[in-house]
Amino acid sequence: MAAEKSAEPASPNPPLRRADQVAIALLGLFALVSISVYWISQAKLRGRLIDIDRSTRPTAAFQVDINSADWSELIQLPGLGETLARRIVAWRSAHGRFATIDQLRQVSGIGPKRLESWRPYLRPIVPIADQANLPRTRRGQ
Repeated sequence: MAAEKSAEPASPNPPLRRADQVAIALLGLFALVSISVYWISQAKLRGRLIDIDRSTRPTAAFQVDINSADWSELIQLPGLGETLARRIVAWRSAHGRFATIDQLRQVSGIGPKRLESWRPYLRPIVPIADQANLPRTRRGQ
């Protein structure tokens, strides 16, 4: 029986000594304290925190030129689906350019309420004669 006890392997040595474990724990604690102090000094004291609840919401301002946009651009307008966008493009192909934004009402499915909801997103229509005087970015490249 005594021979069996001596054949058992001795307990393995831990990978780190107790002093090394304490040193790593102290370094980790120092890092956490340093990060906390930096955050407080940068964010709280200097007012660099961003309060998401009180911040202004960014808005994406875009406008579509109804005389040059294809149906995939038109469906970006609120409440305008693929079918109605294709109708606008088909009307433009059959009748030519829109002379005014109000002329969109001639397309089947567009009423006054819908047109008014799109107005902020529609570029003003410039007469063809005046387009030669505009900068290149406004001509609908």
